[in-house]
Amino acid sequence: MSSLREDAAVLQPDLVALRRRLHARPEVGFALPETQRTILGALAPLGLEVATGNDLGSVTAVLHGASDGPSVLLRGDMDALAIVEQTGLPYASTNGAMHACGHDLHIAGLVGAARLLASRREQIAGSVVFMFQPGEEAGGGAPLMIRDGVLDAAGPRVEAAYGIHVMPGVPGVFQTRAGALMASANSVRIRVRGQGGHGSRPYQAVDPVPVVAEIVLALQAWVTRGFDVFDPVVLTVTQLHASEVINVIPDEAGLGATLRTVSDDAVARAQREIPLLASRIAAAHGCSAETEVVVGYPVTVNSAPETAGAIEALGAEFGHVRVERLAAAVMASEDFSFVLAEVPGAFVFLGATPAGIDPATAEMNHSPRAVFDDGVLGDQAAALAALALRHVGTEAQ
Repeated sequence: MSSLREDAAVLQPDLVALRRRLHARPEVGFALPETQRTILGALAPLGLEVATGNDLGSVTAVLHGASDGPSVLLRGDMDALAIVEQTGLPYASTNGAMHACGHDLHIAGLVGAARLLASRREQIAGSVVFMFQPGEEAGGGAPLMIRDGVLDAAGPRVEAAYGIHVMPGVPGVFQTRAGALMASANSVRIRVRGQGGHGSRPYQAVDPVPVVAEIVLALQAWVTRGFDVFDPVVLTVTQLHASEVINVIPDEAGLGATLRTVSDDAVARAQREIPLLASRIAAAHGCSAETEVVVGYPVTVNSAPETAGAIEALGAEFGHVRVERLAAAVMASEDFSFVLAEVPGAFVFLGATPAGIDPATAEMNHSPRAVFDDGVLGDQAAALAALALRHVGTEAQ
């Protein structure tokens, strides 16, 4: 039998066409009707057991092998971002949304993996669950699919789960690590109350604006002076709110920030300490402060056995020179973390910077100018299939 890579090379033109079709017509959030229809059409010839979400634009497909065995899950996310694309690509989106995080490649790669594995059904002992997930960018589609039973879709609960995410990097190079791979995503909102007044008479008001400015600086010191550099925390203030009128001191001012950590202890400290910091600074200026620290996505944690197995499987399929162990976690976040909190598994990055662009300076995911090389799609499909076959492949495979 030909190798996964050889068969994936044959699929490559179809996968590129599928990816570009998806890229040109992105959809945002949890309801993705056109994307869902496209996936269902691509899967229709494969003889899979397919279900869609009742109140979610998801697709769950199950491939049952020729004999009984364990189940394994492969995941691809589906949704785009509400970003106006600025790539100039001939298949660029024109509808005000953009696949700026590579989810169009994730869909096409997972469809490719389904095709590769369906052609090997006779060599599969067990089942493969294909998880096409909406709402990764919009607030957690993964827990909703878990609620709807995606982990148990094959009958027995999946024993492992895998996903691949394209990133700026050398095309075709895989990266991962055991333990914390990606940070938790949390949000901080602080509202400071003072007493408004005329901009020309600040001494007759209790101005909350400089208090918010002081809190911004204090938060930076709190991070850099309060946490071990080997338990990294990133806090970035991204929103400032005050008066809408230039000569009015407002009654209230506030800020919003994103907080990334790689440990649960750091999140717990943030929930305890940030409200104290804000309230004490506010009180020093005669103001009061209300703080909300909202826990979002948990840390994405790769289990050690599955990560070691993934590195071995990818090295065997592509050569070990194309598989790298990351030294530290990435401070971006992923809602595949909810899946890995339920079952062991591994998340893997795949470099996909197009030729002629330096990966070190390439536009990052979520940029309106982010571009990804869909020449990696065949390898992405083969890699996902190889990860699944670690668990359900027979010796004949």
